Amino acid sequence: MRLRNLIILTVIVPLFVILVVFSLVAIKSLEDNVRSKLQTEVEIITRTLSSSLSYAVTPDSSTPLEEALQSAFSFHRIYGAYVFDTQGRDIYGLGLGKDIFSREEIQQVIERDDLYSNYRQHDGWNYYSALTPLRSQDGTVYGVLQVNRLNTGIENYTGFISIVAVLVFVIGAAGIVFSIWWGFRRHIERPLNRLLHVMLLVEDGDRSQRATENGPTEYRRLASGLNGMLDAMAEKDHEIEERQRREIELEKRLRKSKKLAELGVLAAGVAHEIGAPLTVINGQAQRLARRSVIGDDERARLGRIRGEVERIVEIVRQLMELGRQHNVEKGEQALDQLIISAKDLVEDELEPRNIRLDVELPKPTPHLLANGQQIVQVLTNLLRNAAQAPEVSRIRVHAQQQEHELILWVEDDGPGIPSSHHHKVFDPFFTTKPVGQGSGLGLSMVHRIINDHGGTIGVFNSALGGAGFEITLPISETASA
Repeated sequence: MRLRNLIILTVIVPLFVILVVFSLVAIKSLEDNVRSKLQTEVEIITRTLSSSLSYAVTPDSSTPLEEALQSAFSFHRIYGAYVFDTQGRDIYGLGLGKDIFSREEIQQVIERDDLYSNYRQHDGWNYYSALTPLRSQDGTVYGVLQVNRLNTGIENYTGFISIVAVLVFVIGAAGIVFSIWWGFRRHIERPLNRLLHVMLLVEDGDRSQRATENGPTEYRRLASGLNGMLDAMAEKDHEIEERQRREIELEKRLRKSKKLAELGVLAAGVAHEIGAPLTVINGQAQRLARRSVIGDDERARLGRIRGEVERIVEIVRQLMELGRQHNVEKGEQALDQLIISAKDLVEDELEPRNIRLDVELPKPTPHLLANGQQIVQVLTNLLRNAAQAPEVSRIRVHAQQQEHELILWVEDDGPGIPSSHHHKVFDPFFTTKPVGQGSGLGLSMVHRIINDHGGTIGVFNSALGGAGFEITLPISETASA
């Protein structure tokens, strides 16, 4: 059942029933009171007149009957007064209602020897009439007095008033019910329907819906509460999505770290095995170059062989470093000093190409617990890679501290790294440089160092147009754990 009908049936209808019963009881009580008052007045008047008329009906009375009877009309609203003998015959009378009672009824009053009153209707008029015996001083009944009072006051209209009151009440009740129905529909049902519509849309997946905060105060508070709940849900959904995104990213980076660790162990083993033959090759080439019997062309070729062997040795060294387990010795480091140290190491590559290095750090300068030499190595590798990219004119380094983490960005305005290569830029031997200009181990080493510090590193497309690297490092050992 709808709330509107439930309220009407359980509250309004019982209230109206109670009011109807109360009104009818009140009207009935008024009617009884008026009738009782009328009866009392007529009986009092009748008894009073009977005392004065008792002398007038005796045979030896000197008081004229007409004069005594006319005095009855001095009372309020007495419309008839008659005197009858013991046989019920009219002796004298004035006013209306002479034949209301029959002779038999008059004689019965004499027999009962007591006052009798009742409502009577005669010639279209309603009367309340009383009969009482007239006695002499010795108790002899000489006649009967009849007093008539015409029912012309409110007592004639109590029934009509009851009907009119009920009709007015019914019409008023209908108006009240209609007003309640209309007000409920306009000010309660419609706002609730709008609120329900918003909730149904949200249930269907449209989380952008919001309730209109207008109407009665209670509805505005309800709509405000619903909107607040939806805003909180949207915020929580955003946090969950962000957390899931970070967890997915972290899982990817963990898989990457595991992969790099396995590759590092494998590479270290291979490097160890080829290290000894490379030493032999380098030594033999050096001995051959010292002989005087060979020509300059052969000596130049031996020099090239030695150069390539040394490059292989450096790659082997990097491979062994990549696969080695590290115990990082940390200390408190100022970020600006680490960046300055890395800048000094790559200054020779920045100046010839007029590359501008912009450093933007928060104030005061953040400090972190790290191995300064290794962090400088990370920054040096990233700055050198940016400086060696074609068409680079600007490199930007900026940082931000968030609670227990330090986030560092290194970006350039070069051609950048294709998005299809983002997932493998940290793989060993992956490089976009021409053959012979890069080993593809620099970013792998950077990833290993950041991972040893309990941080993360990722690549993205910079707003400057080139490549960007985001490094997250814990500020303390607690954050690292």
